[in-house]
Amino acid sequence: MSTATVVGGGPNGLAAAITLAQKGIEVTVLEAADTVGGGVRSSTDVLPGLVVDNCAAIHPMAVGSPFVRAARLDRYGLEWRAPEIDCAQPLDGGRAGVLHRSVEQTATGLGADAGLWRTLFAGPSAGFDALGEDIMGPLVRIPAHPLRLARFGAPTVAPASALARAFRTRAGRALFGGVAVHTFRPLHLPLTSAIGLGIVTAGHRYGWPVVAGGSGRLTDAMVAALTDLGGRIETGQRIDTATDLPPADVTLFDLAPPAVARILGDRLPSRVCKSLSAFRFGPGAFKVDFAVAGGVPWTDPNVRRAGTVHLGGDFAEMAATERMIARGEMPERPFVLVGQQYLADPSRSDGDIHPLYAYAHVPNGYSGDATEAIAAQIERFAPGFRDRIVGTAVRSTTEMSRYNANYVGGDICTGAKDIRQLVFGPRPTVHPYDLGLPGMYICSAATPPGPGAHGMCGANAAAAALRHLTHSSATFERSLK
Repeated sequence: MSTATVVGGGPNGLAAAITLAQKGIEVTVLEAADTVGGGVRSSTDVLPGLVVDNCAAIHPMAVGSPFVRAARLDRYGLEWRAPEIDCAQPLDGGRAGVLHRSVEQTATGLGADAGLWRTLFAGPSAGFDALGEDIMGPLVRIPAHPLRLARFGAPTVAPASALARAFRTRAGRALFGGVAVHTFRPLHLPLTSAIGLGIVTAGHRYGWPVVAGGSGRLTDAMVAALTDLGGRIETGQRIDTATDLPPADVTLFDLAPPAVARILGDRLPSRVCKSLSAFRFGPGAFKVDFAVAGGVPWTDPNVRRAGTVHLGGDFAEMAATERMIARGEMPERPFVLVGQQYLADPSRSDGDIHPLYAYAHVPNGYSGDATEAIAAQIERFAPGFRDRIVGTAVRSTTEMSRYNANYVGGDICTGAKDIRQLVFGPRPTVHPYDLGLPGMYICSAATPPGPGAHGMCGANAAAAALRHLTHSSATFERSLK
């Protein structure tokens, strides 16, 4: 039986392990922390009885992920819960852009921008399952559906600021911009439309659901699936050098690229080691979880029904603050993502006390305290919010990187999603998971298709490892003839 070691037990490491174990490979996952899951864990940090997601919270890319569907994680207790409204972007003056799962319902609410919204999203969302075969893997390859990918991909190369100019309403521009900001890059740069268009398209197909009981239940289901397949997980196992690695036919690393370079050192080809060591990280996230009595008193009633709320004002304001953050400056009014997961999953609340998830975009390694800036942004669109706070739990950029070593400087995306790293991953190659050493692969969110709880970075890397094992076996059999 072939053997595999997976270093790092985040969602991609677990996905890689499950994919290999499904093919009869003997798999061991080594995790440095006391628990697996990486960014897909939950806790009761803010108050006992309130369940909060530690990082990954809303899952439009995971619910329809080819890996998640193929693994049939529902057999291990995974349940999805959807809010009434997927996402809202409140504006000063009381109105909000509102994103529904339905393309038509969203378009109708955008008035003069209805036609543009339908043009951008109706076709791609209807064919997302086929489209996902191409966008959920390496971008530099022959696509399975070239015409469909070309139609979807044409607007993704544009800067978000250029595409925003096609919108005629403030609400339409802001709604699109609030999702595009997930790229953590200045919105005037090329390809900043890509992540926003991808998330919205996936959401129109599958919604923006949460995991019942907390995102940690997704990890629990993956652990159960792996264990059922005979895989092993060892926690508290830190790998610092190549000599710490157990013998295995293939080894996969669910780690940030510089960490892989430190472990493997001069065993790597020099060009590969140089690229991994020079990998660039993006802005950070400063997270605050609130316990709120009675929920948030949003001015717009639609926002009170939205599972995700983007706070950044209009498109021009968001573009300005993202430019500041990229320069290393902390804006007075940062972009803030708010999660009201309890609307879809009331089990996370304790009576009338509800958990509110929030993080702000901040410069990488930001050493200040963004708690007040986050509270002020919520208060801006929900006067009286501060009076309802009965508890808080703060995780700074430093604490974020301690929580998950892949989040260098608080970068929860595991790397800046600039053109080169978004397209190629850790290094310029058509084989983004290969490390230049036979049987060695990287499978973290630094590789395509990037961050999220979808597990596809791990599944794709595992597929590359399986091809290596098949080729090695065939070569060995030929040598015996």
